[in-house]
Amino acid sequence: MPAERTREHAAPVAAARRRRLRADRARQLADLLRHQARTTGFPGGVLPLEGRIGADYGVSRNTVRQALDLLRTEGLVERQPGVGTVLVAEKYPHGLDRLQGLAETLHEHGAVTNEVRTAGPVPAPAPVARRLALPERSEVLCVERLRRLNGLPLSLDLTYIPMDVGAGLLDCDLEHNDVFRLLERLTGQALGSADITLEAVNADAHSAAVLEAPRGAAVLMLERLTHLCDGRPVDLEFIRFRGDRITMSGLLHRSR
Repeated sequence: MPAERTREHAAPVAAARRRRLRADRARQLADLLRHQARTTGFPGGVLPLEGRIGADYGVSRNTVRQALDLLRTEGLVERQPGVGTVLVAEKYPHGLDRLQGLAETLHEHGAVTNEVRTAGPVPAPAPVARRLALPERSEVLCVERLRRLNGLPLSLDLTYIPMDVGAGLLDCDLEHNDVFRLLERLTGQALGSADITLEAVNADAHSAAVLEAPRGAAVLMLERLTHLCDGRPVDLEFIRFRGDRITMSGLLHRSR
């Protein structure tokens, strides 16, 4: 009896293990195809046939189909009758190894425009005052902008700047200029360095509506505290990027 029970359970367990292994391989293949789409691309934006992908990567056709389903769920590809699987979304590269504004970073990919949603002085919340090295309840300039690339919503930026600098920004063209360039012009100093934190967060109702993203969708949150070259913190930003339209990259060196 025990041996018969063991055999009864062995088949479902083996089948479950095969499904798990196929799902693992599909995820790994999706990662490789996503990378190829982002770097070398596919001729005409059309992926090879499933059989060719399977041969190139040494996986079964079922695994290929599962991988393509993952990319379809991400909105990266779709199936077009008579054509095949095609790329329908482009991810733009945002470098993390240089301190640049969004328009400077993405100038090769099109026009960045800014919709200024809020711009005015507010009492600094305690964490903001602390990060900007200001007395509690000091006034700071609060600016919220929707950034678009080629007309498509890309990021929602919330920026806090000390008022002795920020007051001058109110007279500047915030719709057509990166704040970084304006800060350097107003202070007469170059920007020096920035502390950054990058994490994934779920889009709240407000962010989702503004970014035209599904509510609860994952967005990339970049928190950045930028200093002038003399070390003074001058710009605290919370930037929500649409994760389906941006990819973060950088060149890292291992210290010895």
